[in-house]
Amino acid sequence: MGLLEKINDLLEIGWNAPEVTGDIPHGDMPGDKVEIGQDHIRKATLIFTELLKEMKIIANAGHNKIVVTVCGGSGVGKSETASLLSYYFNMAGIGSYTLSGDNYPRRIPVYNDAERLKTFREHALWKMLEDNVYTKERFEVIHKLQEEGMDADKANVEKYPWMLSYLEGGINGLKGYLGTDKEQNFEQLENILKQFKDGKDKIFLKRMGRTDTELWFDEVDFSNMEVLIIEWTHGNSDYFEGVDIPVLLNSTPEETLAHRRARNRDGKTDSPFTMRVLEIEQQLLHSQAHKAKIIVSKAGELLTFEEYSKRMSEV
Repeated sequence: MGLLEKINDLLEIGWNAPEVTGDIPHGDMPGDKVEIGQDHIRKATLIFTELLKEMKIIANAGHNKIVVTVCGGSGVGKSETASLLSYYFNMAGIGSYTLSGDNYPRRIPVYNDAERLKTFREHALWKMLEDNVYTKERFEVIHKLQEEGMDADKANVEKYPWMLSYLEGGINGLKGYLGTDKEQNFEQLENILKQFKDGKDKIFLKRMGRTDTELWFDEVDFSNMEVLIIEWTHGNSDYFEGVDIPVLLNSTPEETLAHRRARNRDGKTDSPFTMRVLEIEQQLLHSQAHKAKIIVSKAGELLTFEEYSKRMSEV
């Protein structure tokens, strides 16, 4: 039975989400912790039916390999939702694999974190020079804040107005790095999507931990796979091609912050620098949202792009 026939059967006969018991296969990021709750199940069940409708259009055009991305901000449930979708497809007789886009940065995480911070601080200081507000005495203030990990805190501007220049330069520098081809190896990922759509039976996929000794490849059997699901913040990016159905799991900045605070059991809040990174990622997601075929709110509601835009304009 071909993909189109399978989709038609599921749509015509009706589809009920299978019970989720115990651990199910999840994304291929080593060490990734996936904790599936009822909210994830409700959201994935809602998305699955919409996916079938979108997939029918693509399969009708003669395509039997479909790439879906599940994107969204920090803590929105990308890994859990993507894992559930793959589980649903496989249980329904449609072969599916979940790939984590976090395996494809240009640098291993420990070096990428350092590059992000270097980019922020270097551009911040250059901006101060351009604005003629840099002095040795002011750098001593900045250096102390850097050592404390507080130099990206917007509250510093109240005490030191000249730090507005520092922050503007750093944030603009980060915008030129985060989620771009300077940070992410989109070409490598795009090549995997091409191999998948070309029907290659076995594909080597990258695996990585946080150190330079934790980087390897696993050969994955795709001979029976019809759907490839990528869970990744940057899954809807303009920097690569091959995605058929982008799914956006939306959350407002306030919802993201509330989730991260609730998740931090030790009571520690995110650093000011992490907050700047999350803000920029949110802006990137917003700029790409018009391409999403399916948008789901944090509360689990299907949204049109117009409804999404209205909600985001109100926050």
